[in-house]
Amino acid sequence: MKYTEVVFEFYDDNKIRIEDPHLLTTARDITASLAGAVGFDSFVETDNGMKGYILEEMFHKDTLDECIADFPIDNISIEYSYGEAENKNWNETWENGGFDPINIDNKCIIHDISNTHDIPADIMDIAIDAKQAFGTGNHETTRMIVSTMLGMEMRGKRLLDCGCGTGILSIVAAKNGADQVTAYDIDEWSVENTAHNAKLNGVGGKIETLLGDANVLTHVSGVFDIITANINRNTLIADMPKFKEVLASGGVMILSGFYENDIKMLTDEACKLGLDCEEKNTDNGWAMIVLR
Repeated sequence: MKYTEVVFEFYDDNKIRIEDPHLLTTARDITASLAGAVGFDSFVETDNGMKGYILEEMFHKDTLDECIADFPIDNISIEYSYGEAENKNWNETWENGGFDPINIDNKCIIHDISNTHDIPADIMDIAIDAKQAFGTGNHETTRMIVSTMLGMEMRGKRLLDCGCGTGILSIVAAKNGADQVTAYDIDEWSVENTAHNAKLNGVGGKIETLLGDANVLTHVSGVFDIITANINRNTLIADMPKFKEVLASGGVMILSGFYENDIKMLTDEACKLGLDCEEKNTDNGWAMIVLR
């Protein structure tokens, strides 16, 4: 497979490169989320920004320009260059390095499969064999959703995980008592990795994985008590009616993957579907809402 490499750099209003570590990290995270929504599947940090990789046939400059035009921080501009990528494994560094254990509310520890530290028996232990950082629990959106899920009664419930990534949310649901989980993603690697991680955590029998977008829901029977979706704003707005069609009466949607200033746009769309916002949460500019 041939990949296109895109080199992103971040500048302030005076066309000076961003050097503040916190601001640079935020800019990278937002760019990765935006670019991931249009097909980029891996990223590597650089001193002044980041590199992103996308299958050659999926790269369209106009699409990327439209994507980064939505960048939500006014005083940061993005410049990029692109070309054919060297033929190599773009996830190799991440695969070899793994990630540090992540503690969520002292109720759940998410760790790399290579981490052998003992986890207390009263804490949910989730081991992930991940090839990318997004979806391991490092990202604010994933952490907010997991924290919310850990406070919910899931025994006997059926859950839908939209945009499953590494399978974190599906595994949390299964370990938290959900009877059945259906997970889908447009990325074949994510579907395979979710199934793989589910087996690693002893819940493979509870989690069904599907390849595709929200249209796969037309082939799924029954309704769901809980729907989680950690996707970008535009996809959430487009797919929310499909989610509503498969949401059980009195069921809950937990949505994230968008920014704090997008909350009203999402809740307005939810209101049109007869859904009320029961909870809002934010972390470092990212947002999560709970709808019923």
